[in-house]
Amino acid sequence: MFTTLGATVLFLKISLAIAYRPVFIYHGILTGADSMKHLVSRIQEVHPDTVVYNFERFGGWSSLENAWHQVLEAQTNLKVICDLHPEEGINMIGYSQGGLLGRAVLQTYPDHCVKTFISLSSPQAGQFGGKHSTYDFLHLIFPSLVAKTAYELFYTYVGQHTSVGNYWNDPHHQDLFEQFSIFLPFVNNRLPCVNSTQFRETLIRLDRLVLIGGPDDGVITPWQSSHFSFYNETYDVVPLQESVIYTEDLIGLKALHESGRLHIIERENVHHYQWHRTNDVIDDVILPFLD
Repeated sequence: MFTTLGATVLFLKISLAIAYRPVFIYHGILTGADSMKHLVSRIQEVHPDTVVYNFERFGGWSSLENAWHQVLEAQTNLKVICDLHPEEGINMIGYSQGGLLGRAVLQTYPDHCVKTFISLSSPQAGQFGGKHSTYDFLHLIFPSLVAKTAYELFYTYVGQHTSVGNYWNDPHHQDLFEQFSIFLPFVNNRLPCVNSTQFRETLIRLDRLVLIGGPDDGVITPWQSSHFSFYNETYDVVPLQESVIYTEDLIGLKALHESGRLHIIERENVHHYQWHRTNDVIDDVILPFLD
């Protein structure tokens, strides 16, 4: 009897050891949970029995609501999921805007249970749909705007009611960016606030931070923003390791890198809308990090 019980317990431990952690997926702008169904299916096909939570809130036009509102509301969903998986924890994937907002969810949730966070083609250093963009991001949402003058809307009280305005980063108007932007300068600890220490410490708690992007994305501008790199005033992209956010370790990127927990992935020939819809891309750059 005791031998049988011991074997059963051993089998249960082995089963738990090889099971994949649950995954929480945060969709992009102007879409919703439905747009992530292919990714959900592929994860469950290759990693059978994986529990996947496909975030259903703030789909469609509601994805344009103020970033802080979305972050704090999404945090309540993540807390429910973490309460269901307090020991094993979960992995999290944020696509496009969802990668930036999802990262901010972690930063505002000191006791989060996320082990690996995957940022999939997300504007982590901001968005500026300038002359080098192969697809004018602005025209998706604001048909009459152009990048050169978009700051006139986004860097206002009204403009800061939109998620895009909250992470619009105009390299020619950094003074206005710091004066008016209520989101990105703070979650990137460019401007200090009462939560600056927490914003850094919550990211350092991750086992892995995975940043995925590529030169043929066509929407995230510059595409290197997916790796926390961004334009200077002459449209030259400052590499991550030369940027202030890294050299001063404002949110823990340097600490994660030096400890082997920051993974920066560049993949060519992938358009923005294909990162989560193409099996070979999913298999190569996402699944290896879902343990």
